[in-house]
Amino acid sequence: MSKTISQFDWLSILLYFLLVSIGWVNIYSASLDDTATSFFDLNQIYGKQLLWIILSVFLIVILLSLEAKFYERFASIIYVFSLFSIIGLFFFGKTINGATSWYAIGGFTIQPSEFAKVATALALAKFTSDIQTNIKKLSDQFKAFIIIALPALIILPQPDAGSAMVYAAFFFPLYREGLSGVYLLIGGLGILVFVLTLMFNPFWVSGGAVIVLLLTYFFRKKRKPGAIAYLSILIVAVALSFSVNYIFENIFEQRHRDRFNIVLGKEVDNRGIGYNTNQSEIAIGSGSWFGKGWTQGTQTKGNFVPEQHTDYIFSTVGEEWGFIGSTVVVLLFILLMLRILNLAERQKSQFNRVYGYSVAGILFIHFFVNVGMVIGIFPTVGIPLPFFSYGGSGLWGFTILLFIFIKLDADRMSFW
Repeated sequence: MSKTISQFDWLSILLYFLLVSIGWVNIYSASLDDTATSFFDLNQIYGKQLLWIILSVFLIVILLSLEAKFYERFASIIYVFSLFSIIGLFFFGKTINGATSWYAIGGFTIQPSEFAKVATALALAKFTSDIQTNIKKLSDQFKAFIIIALPALIILPQPDAGSAMVYAAFFFPLYREGLSGVYLLIGGLGILVFVLTLMFNPFWVSGGAVIVLLLTYFFRKKRKPGAIAYLSILIVAVALSFSVNYIFENIFEQRHRDRFNIVLGKEVDNRGIGYNTNQSEIAIGSGSWFGKGWTQGTQTKGNFVPEQHTDYIFSTVGEEWGFIGSTVVVLLFILLMLRILNLAERQKSQFNRVYGYSVAGILFIHFFVNVGMVIGIFPTVGIPLPFFSYGGSGLWGFTILLFIFIKLDADRMSFW
């Protein structure tokens, strides 16, 4: 056991505890009020989060004590169980803020979608590492997409679009294992066409697509696809462009339409649905270079930013710790993600490598979208900041996600 302990990646563990500690410090500030008695006051949000952090230490011990092969051996069972757990929400779930995403157990709530991401990462790693799987084959690509899509499609109508969107992270490990970059290209172009059509007339967007594809076709010097491939991309782009307005008006909910319009500058609603983002931007901007000091943020103390201890916790960092403090937090996240990718590349097992890339992808999507949402470049979608946002399910979900990989990495030679 002592030999295994020495093989744990202590840099990742240190970064984890740094992020969790900094997160709790900011939760304390964001939720502190005149009724507070101590750090361990369980009637306060920060007291409950501290309890979850302490319990996480025991959870980590359990995760690191299990055999590494356990996670591979039972990956499919864990995945199926997670599917049933999120399906059960439609029958036994508790609705909070319009989303039926929690089970109420005593005085606590559990959000199974936070754990479903871990289960999906394990299942995808299990499938791709099967000796009969070749991710370059269309049939195996389809099976992998099904593994990713099932939990996302179950979570989406809860409604929880933010959690469902996170499953796009699983295309990163698939791309690493040989999935054609065409899928990522099509996805990126689809998002670009969608946003441009919301901003401009679909005729202008279609015309722009024609010009770009023609220039690419005639001036690309390296080996290029045939005219049929370019024509196919053009047809899809034009069809999507003329479908955007229908999708936007008939499939998106009004609150989603409002959030997109605010981010795109088509509407100004600083007192309505755009209030959260506007107040968050004010809080971050007021922090200047060095911030106002811990528990000294006027926006934070005045409760001007709703949900500041959850999805908008980064605005507390910006206000009280300023640009310098925010930069440190961003660098810690980047360092952790790069470290995970580095560890993933040294794995002897494809299962370990795919799982590692899944961990990095999930953390990246959460981090990138949450910070972008808080500073106003993305619509509000309700996605937490890993290790920072208040919530036991979120903290435990990310803890399990990370420390399973740390265990797999420590025992990587046994997979050889």
